[in-house]
Amino acid sequence: MAKAPVLTPQADNFPRWYQDLVSKAELADNGPVRGTMVIRPYGYGLWERMQQELDARIKAAGAQNAYFPLFIPQSYLTKEAEHVEGFAPELAVVTHGGGKELEEPVVVRPTSETIVNDYFSKWVQSYRDLPLLINQWANVVRWELRPRVFLRTTEFLWQEGHTAHATYEDAKHYAARIHREVYADFLENVLAMDVVPGRKTVRERFAGAINTLTLEGMMGDGKALQMTTSHELGQNFARAFETRYLSKDGREEYVWQTSWGSTTRMVGALVMMHGDDDGLRIPPRLAPVQVVVVAVKGDDAVLATVREIGDRLKTTGVRVHVDDRVDTPFGRRAVDWELKGVPVRIEVGPRDVENGTAVLVRRVAGSKEPTPIGALSEVLPKVLEDDQALLLAQSRKRRNDLTVEVTTVKEATEAASTGWARIAWETLGVEGEAKLAEQGVSVRCLVAADGSVPESDDQPGNVAIVARAY
Repeated sequence: MAKAPVLTPQADNFPRWYQDLVSKAELADNGPVRGTMVIRPYGYGLWERMQQELDARIKAAGAQNAYFPLFIPQSYLTKEAEHVEGFAPELAVVTHGGGKELEEPVVVRPTSETIVNDYFSKWVQSYRDLPLLINQWANVVRWELRPRVFLRTTEFLWQEGHTAHATYEDAKHYAARIHREVYADFLENVLAMDVVPGRKTVRERFAGAINTLTLEGMMGDGKALQMTTSHELGQNFARAFETRYLSKDGREEYVWQTSWGSTTRMVGALVMMHGDDDGLRIPPRLAPVQVVVVAVKGDDAVLATVREIGDRLKTTGVRVHVDDRVDTPFGRRAVDWELKGVPVRIEVGPRDVENGTAVLVRRVAGSKEPTPIGALSEVLPKVLEDDQALLLAQSRKRRNDLTVEVTTVKEATEAASTGWARIAWETLGVEGEAKLAEQGVSVRCLVAADGSVPESDDQPGNVAIVARAY
């Protein structure tokens, strides 16, 4: 009788496969309140690595970390009409505290544009105070109607950047810089994700923004996922909160602003873009554990050898873990490491010790070959970089293979059942976008004819990227 697979095969039921993998790879559990999640240590380790890489890029772009309160006066959100309208269905509102009804209800932070602007208006007095570049790492709450762990949860973790500038041009350039140098660089060079940079349509734009830049990724089932966004807020919030400065000419001017964010959704994207029927496949540059050295049996020589290999690899800068839990069967441990997607597994048994070799198992490439123990320190850096590049190449190939050129709304809808469609924006337009929405299909972004980010919605030659999305 055939042995049941550890995970539901992707081809049978992709959503069930996702849930199986999140659970069995010990990434997260559902929380006690609907839509919440408990992030387990292995899943949080992935998020910590993402934080480290992103935080370094954010600081390189000149922003500093700060922290703003979780509770926001409800009146703040009503100051910018489009903003409150966009978030109203998702708000969690506290009406009682300390056993008493509050004089004014407070909103649990859905995003911080309003409270940040309240303080920006106090901190910014002169052109000398600009640009003001702030980022915070925090949790937010948006009451999610259709929750899915990591992808859409009532509470999630994120970073949100907020900036104020003296001119429209400076704000626009900074939003584009974050989009390119922080998010695109991180997603492609650390997460090994092929992403499409583009401009959101008015329908899909962030509530209160004048422009939203996005990076869209194709998941393993052909659906799209919005990975990160960077917004030009214009002067909308500045006018609502009276955030003004005295210019060099001695005139009072409203600041120009941006906001931008990335979330724990990226952990879900990592699962869906790179995972396979055996589990996760973690990009080596991201992996908290890049190499696991596994003792096949509890032989004294084997245990000594795996520990020695581990110590030697640590000195080379490789993130390594030694698995000497020989009271657990080797087969079970091998399956667990496959599920967790550790890029390289080095297996050592009694015969390997005698031969001076180890079995090098590559999770991404799917290969297994004996390697001299003395050569591991030299071989591994190239193996890890090769597998990093392979994941990105596979991601890009999937998008190219599952993206088709179309000329009608009907063709776009049909293409979105298996992948993405590209259609001229002047052909689709706002009316066509509305018809797609009736079928559960959306314009993920607009791209210029040459693949760059358009300067405007109506730039000649704009192409709409159309897909079903998470």
